[in-house]
Amino acid sequence: MKSLPDARLERVLATLALLIIAVISLANVVVRYLTGGSFAFTEEFSVFLLVVVTFAGASVALRRNGHIRIGLLERALPDGPKRVLIVLQWAAGVIVLGLILWFGGKLTWQEYQWGSRSPGLGLPQWWYIVWLPILSMLMLLRLTQQTLDRLKGRLDDES
Repeated sequence: MKSLPDARLERVLATLALLIIAVISLANVVVRYLTGGSFAFTEEFSVFLLVVVTFAGASVALRRNGHIRIGLLERALPDGPKRVLIVLQWAAGVIVLGLILWFGGKLTWQEYQWGSRSPGLGLPQWWYIVWLPILSMLMLLRLTQQTLDRLKGRLDDES
């Protein structure tokens, strides 16, 4: 059995984000039960951390060739056209992730320049948004690694 490629940084980020969500949610429930009030920051942090979990998890799935795709056409094509299809799939992913990277970076820069604050805690809004282009860059890296592995026949196309 082949060893799956690693995306350690993204796995650590996703694990930490899930752990923090669990801890602050549990603390919020306990405080609400004991005092009738709740922590104001939990929703703001939880939403932000869910975005981190989503992008980090998607990056891990890219690296491990775990995203859902219909492989019927790939399996039916001979090697040459199959390789072209893989490159076209990579190009489509690059376009989508490149747009997220571009517009996420642009939005982060604008939020930084404007000095926007988060509605709940009043923290700089760009602190939350900067993770969008960072994690999009990691996804681009993992997509490219996965594509190269697929082109070299290192990943099973059936998975």
